[in-house]
Amino acid sequence: MQASDLLMQSLAYLTPLSDDLPILDLACGTGRNGLCLLDNGHDVVFADKNLESLAQIKQQLLTEQYQESRDYAKFWSVDFEQENFTDLAAKQFAAIVVFRYLHRALFPQIKQAIVPGGAIVYETFTQAQAQYGRPTNPDFLLKPQELKAQFADWNILHYYEGVVDNEQNDTKQAIAQIIAIKPS
Repeated sequence: MQASDLLMQSLAYLTPLSDDLPILDLACGTGRNGLCLLDNGHDVVFADKNLESLAQIKQQLLTEQYQESRDYAKFWSVDFEQENFTDLAAKQFAAIVVFRYLHRALFPQIKQAIVPGGAIVYETFTQAQAQYGRPTNPDFLLKPQELKAQFADWNILHYYEGVVDNEQNDTKQAIAQIIAIKPS
């Protein structure tokens, strides 16, 4: 599965980031975006609560395609939605990428875990998605301009909110996306 278009667009901003710190693929699912980051020379932490997903990524790393980059992958089995979760805030990342996932309680920790000069690449569904299909639960849908407001004090390099065509299944999706740099 190909990496997100937004991630591909963000690679130019992610390339000059710290070599000392990894990029976190938060709620990574099948790892398509983190694997793309590995392909582009980044250290990546794949984080998800689904152990099967993490195992699938580990299997993919055993293929010849990832022979040279598999040592730059780490795995974090974590439930970001557990009560009183604060582990993310204690870590440091050059960037965090988040796709198709929303847990509002994480926003302060995400902002804290990214080092100054680091980046956020975030894309998820907006409330308008309910008219196109799943998800429909408002807990998993951004309010208008909510994502932009979360990072208003950062250097926003790209912001989009609207409806796009989902090429995989010929439907529409209502999304918001941002690429932003944390002030130094």
